[in-house]
Amino acid sequence: MQSLRVYIEGDGFAWKSRTTPSDNPTPRHPIGLMLAAADSQANVFYLARPCQFIGPPLPANCRVNIWTQDRFSPAVIDAMNEALNQMVLRYPGVQLDVVGYSGGGNIAALLAERRDDVRSLRTVAGNLDVAYVNALHRVTPMPAAESAIDRASALRALPQIHYSGEADTTVPPAVARRFQQAVGGRCVQTEVVSGMKHGSDWAAIWPRLLAQGLPDC
Repeated sequence: MQSLRVYIEGDGFAWKSRTTPSDNPTPRHPIGLMLAAADSQANVFYLARPCQFIGPPLPANCRVNIWTQDRFSPAVIDAMNEALNQMVLRYPGVQLDVVGYSGGGNIAALLAERRDDVRSLRTVAGNLDVAYVNALHRVTPMPAAESAIDRASALRALPQIHYSGEADTTVPPAVARRFQQAVGGRCVQTEVVSGMKHGSDWAAIWPRLLAQGLPDC
């Protein structure tokens, strides 16, 4: 195997309401999984977020903070990176094309920045600027969060494209534009997709978006 497309799920069912966290973060509408299923490439790997798809009951170490205020903490990023390490050990020399949906877009970009086996990055409605999105929705800041925009300049030479929904009020197109500006250079591209909301059926149009390819660097 020479290449592997890695899909990283969104935040899942993290909150029942603005003030009440859920007791199980497994997504009710797993868009990251559906994107992976819509990919016709031979080598596809789906990576859920910590504590998703393993309950109920959840293991004792699945504390609610893992999918709420600490979902982008260094410990969580390390855990995601280690899960990916375990996969690539089976395929020495494999190159990764990383895709992330929503909060998984932030994880995808952070992993791309720290790894040397990632050759491209795509995000769909990616939360690439955590502090900006939290301020937009007037929710509690996440002091421990690692945010892709803070590492953006390190991704300047990586071919990447970030898709936003025109009607997305959760992670609006301004987030991807801010990230593009922070990355700089000609390897980064953004595209606003007409009529799409945050939770729209991105999988239905994903083969078309994949066929567009990546920016030339």
